[in-house]
This record gives sequence, C-alpha cells and structure tokens, in this order.
Amino acid sequence: MTEGMTIQKGVASGYVSRTVGAGQTGLVQAWADAFIQHMVVKGHRPFQVAWYMGDTTESLAFLSAGDVDVALTYNPAAEARVMRAGQATKIILCWLDPKSNPAGLADEDDILTMFSKIASCGNADVATLPESRPPTRFLSRFDKSATNIKESLIFATIGQVPWALDYSKWYHQYPRFPREALQAASLLSEYTLIDKGAWLDAPKSITSTLKIFKMGSDDADDPLLNPAHLLCGKEPLPGNESISKEFVTWVLSRDGGQKVIEKFSKNGKILYSKAP
Repeated sequence: MTEGMTIQKGVASGYVSRTVGAGQTGLVQAWADAFIQHMVVKGHRPFQVAWYMGDTTESLAFLSAGDVDVALTYNPAAEARVMRAGQATKIILCWLDPKSNPAGLADEDDILTMFSKIASCGNADVATLPESRPPTRFLSRFDKSATNIKESLIFATIGQVPWALDYSKWYHQYPRFPREALQAASLLSEYTLIDKGAWLDAPKSITSTLKIFKMGSDDADDPLLNPAHLLCGKEPLPGNESISKEFVTWVLSRDGGQKVIEKFSKNGKILYSKAP
C-alpha cells in the first residue's frame, strides 16, 4: 500500500495512507513516531498520526485530490504522470523496496528466464497434467499494487499476458496483502513475487516452506528493483504548509528518515535500503 501524510487543519493530528509491505512490517509507523519526536524536540506541539489504507493507485488519487500532503508510492510511470499533470511538485527517492520447483528454475537464471520457464511450463501443464510433480502455478496479488505492476511488466517483457484470459489455470489471481499472499503461495506450492521487506517480516512458519530463487538488488538496472518515492502535493492542506515541508526535509536527512530506514530491522535483518 502506499503512503500519504497530512496534518488536519486546526488540530494536531495526521493521516498516513500506507503501503501493504511497509505498513505491515511497521516501517511507516516507525517513521511517523520518529518524525513526531523530531518535531517535538524542535519545539512543535505534539500531534498524532493515523492511517489511510490504500495501494499505489489510491494513494496517488489521494494526493491528486488534495486529501494528503505527501504520498509514498512505487510506480515511476504513474508518479511521472502525476507530476506532468501538476498534481505533485517533487519526487524524492527514500528507499530501494519463490521449495517446490516444477518449472525447473536455476540459480543462474536471470529473472526474465525464470518467468519464461514459469509461463512455458504452466501452459504445458494445463495441456497435460503432470503425474510425478505438482503443476506449475504462479500466484499474483492481482490488486494494482506496485508488486503486481512489477510482475505484470516482467510477464509483458517476455510476451506473456496470462491475465488477459478469462481464467488461466496456472496464473492464480489472489488479491490479498503481501503476508496473506505469501502464506497462500506456501500452502499451494506456487511461485510468486513479493517485496523483500514483507518476506523478511513474514513468520518463519511461512518462509521455511519456501525457497528464494532470485533476490532483487540495489542495482539501478535490476528489473526487480522497486524503489519507493515520496511525492509532495501541489497544495498542502491549510495549516500544514510548514510541517509538510519539514517532513520532506526530514525524510532525506541522514539523521532523520534515512536513519530510521537504515536501522529498521525484523528478525535481525534490515528490511530496506536507504536512498543513495
């Protein structure tokens, strides 16, 4: 889900529309808590932050409608469109967000080869159901989330559009949050694409039954790279002008938002990479 933050006019409170991954792992709340403390130390009166739930598409709509001051999103193409429409004034990079192997994925395969194997084997298994192994299936969150869009772009790159069929027997449409989707993939022995933070935050009872075939990196050319961007609204809500600008500055600060990202961990592992 994506994130937007605003301070309501006349009262000391705020709203954050959060990404499923960063929201479920707790990063957004850790960010908000640290920012509130930062502002109070600077002399600002205490305020609260509540949550808006929404995916990338919904958060950009919140921003465009002026319902939030900032939105945390994962879709560069949609972000650029909002900028061109004059509905956002700035985009800043704030962090860089599959044991059964019926398709025969190999560690040395690149991600396009892996998706090609899944599609090819999935189609073959639909024609002739395998007897000695489970059929090849791919679980898609199919919810317009950043992860769903990333997965769709990879499939389109290899010339596959399984969602275009009325019902694809190997392309499992499962519009749920990351943790629930990961659990379903585990129970059903399906391949899936998940953000790293959600994987590291998932219970061991789920991850222990799954194998990672390809982990994304911070390399700008990595097709699995899915960086999060903070967009600033064209017109901050009345009374929020100074604090929304302060939040953007704080997000980029090495001792502020970036420090929270750098130290935010679950199960002893850092979930996100700070902005370069």
